[in-house]
Amino acid sequence: MSAMASPLLRLVVLYGGVSAEHDVSCVTAAHVLAAADRSKYELVPIGIAKDGTWLRNDKAIATLAEGGQLPDSLEPAGTVVEPLAALRGEAGAQTITVVLPLLHGPHGEDGTIQGMLELFGVPYVGAGVLSSAVCMDKAMAKIVAEQAGLPQCRWIEFRDGINDPNTIVAEAVEKLGLPVFVKPANLGSSVGITKAHDETELDHAIDVALRYDDVVVIEENVTAREIEVAVLGNTAPEASLPGEILPGSEFYDYEDKYVTGAAKLVIPADLPDGAVREVRELAAQAFVALRCAGMARVDFFYEEDGRGWLLNEVNTIPGFTPASMYPKLWEATGVTYSDLIDQLVALALENHRRRTGFSTEH
Repeated sequence: MSAMASPLLRLVVLYGGVSAEHDVSCVTAAHVLAAADRSKYELVPIGIAKDGTWLRNDKAIATLAEGGQLPDSLEPAGTVVEPLAALRGEAGAQTITVVLPLLHGPHGEDGTIQGMLELFGVPYVGAGVLSSAVCMDKAMAKIVAEQAGLPQCRWIEFRDGINDPNTIVAEAVEKLGLPVFVKPANLGSSVGITKAHDETELDHAIDVALRYDDVVVIEENVTAREIEVAVLGNTAPEASLPGEILPGSEFYDYEDKYVTGAAKLVIPADLPDGAVREVRELAAQAFVALRCAGMARVDFFYEEDGRGWLLNEVNTIPGFTPASMYPKLWEATGVTYSDLIDQLVALALENHRRRTGFSTEH
């Protein structure tokens, strides 16, 4: 995959957003902008405020132009812009625009922004509408992965207003045992996830998850190592060396990831060669089965003395902060941070050309 070498390429970095993961996105954007090659790209940071307003960050643009240092987190601030004009750039300009959506969670990673970019006809980095939506919904992703024959832990879903709230606790305990993990289906970065050790805690955990979504996933507790693989590509994806997370608390939660930083990342993971080959193959298989494009981080559990590899989840917009697994895994596999951005841009253009090449005639 060759890097893009057009000085005219306009790279719009979308960050912030209206989800609970707004702050994480602001940190990610600052680091991606700092790492992107300014000799190749006209960098345009556009922040989406929590109320949904789009703002072109003129201060950051000026700082980048002067070769200055961006802050660690980029607040959505600046000139209010209309989305279509901001994405397309000036009328009549010969510049090619590629959008890099760094919007974690709902209204960013779930196919909504991807659908808007498709309607506007703008090339963008990462998974398309269907893949984004499916991967964001943990229950739907598990259903698709099961159909594709990918190994997973045992789980059940609870849909508010559809499944019976009076029997769900008993059903979960009967099928999965205790403790269990309870997660809102459509949120990332471990927001709203609870480990329930008894029926009372389980009942409460479902209520907590329902604050974030009307679909809740209840999973068996797996005693296993947490292994992650970065995947890059479109139809013939490549998988990185695996990395391991050693949680600082009882499980890898939001505090661990973004506040205390207590979790340790071990890259590459200490695994036998055969296990490394297996997990890289499984990661690529999951990427293809869930119709991902560009990038994804595929997370696994590894039961060494049990079932072996179990797919946990697929993240279509993985974190790009310095503490993030995705860029670190590629670095360990021989792809630098700035080269990674170049490859993702090239993949976005390739994908856009492929999608827009289909006939509209019947």
